[in-house]
Amino acid sequence: MTVRARILILLSAVVALAAVAVASVLHASARSDRRDQTQAGGPEVTSGTVSLTGHGRMVFRNMAWGPHRDELTTVPASDPAGPRTASGVKCLRFYAASGTGVCLQAVHGPVSDTYRALILDDRLRTRDHYDVPGIPSRARVSPTGHFAAWTAFVGGDSYAGTNFSTRTAIVDTRTGELIPSLETFRIVKDGHPYRAADTNFWGVTFAADDRTFYATLATEGSTYLVRGDLRTRTVTTLHANVECPSLSPDGTRVAYKKRVKGLSKDAPWRLYALDLHTMRETPLAEPRSVDDQAVWKDARTIVYALPGDYGADLYEVPADGSGQPRRISKAAVSPAYLR
Repeated sequence: MTVRARILILLSAVVALAAVAVASVLHASARSDRRDQTQAGGPEVTSGTVSLTGHGRMVFRNMAWGPHRDELTTVPASDPAGPRTASGVKCLRFYAASGTGVCLQAVHGPVSDTYRALILDDRLRTRDHYDVPGIPSRARVSPTGHFAAWTAFVGGDSYAGTNFSTRTAIVDTRTGELIPSLETFRIVKDGHPYRAADTNFWGVTFAADDRTFYATLATEGSTYLVRGDLRTRTVTTLHANVECPSLSPDGTRVAYKKRVKGLSKDAPWRLYALDLHTMRETPLAEPRSVDDQAVWKDARTIVYALPGDYGADLYEVPADGSGQPRRISKAAVSPAYLR
């Protein structure tokens, strides 16, 4: 092959790659423009006042295409598929309790995005903010509103290899004191002090005493439910194969996702509930893989997100293993029930 022929082939490849790149950009731009347009048959969403006080309401991230996509919206808890009131505040992850909210946001830069956690008051005004070291994953607020927690996916840990690594932080919303990583806590595993370079934590859920929390600990290829103590800065393993725990309103049970042998590695989880007194597991009646930190609608019902046409839809299922799952809201994620 002559030099001239090689140059022509190279130029043709460059032109083809450029065309593909331009087409991809135009497609992404068109899709972004469509997301700003209200979808036919989608939920009714209008601007209004959203508060984190009161009872009987659900606040969540609206995923419906249109001008209010990604905004915090509210509906009556008794009518989760009803018309939505949008706040104007955008979050990637959200949770709230007792008039305090935590909102994990992306800050769009000229080259790449950064992330932050906002502590919100009952009128969604920012009281404080903190840098988040990676892509937001989970968020929680304690029942009293005294503490908030968040988890982010991070890179750069030498032990992680091709697996993900996380950072989980807890902040005192009254004093502003920040625990930037639970990896500084002392670990008691199977009754003995434990140290390892590969420890990761995620999915904090708080008890009502402003001291106790539960979370997932991952190490050496296994996951564990841990009970944490904010005063002693200690976590203790309780049960194996638990991810993204969510504590029931009465503090007696934990809902979580569990890896089940024999399932696809791309969809390995099933929802379970664990009695913290007997350590008895109950599989819930959701047959699909759930990659979410569920919330308790009340003492009897679990709510969680599954992929939907516009990002995610919300479903509910009884917490005792009975019944069957039911979709309650389209294009919604990160719900918080105001009690």
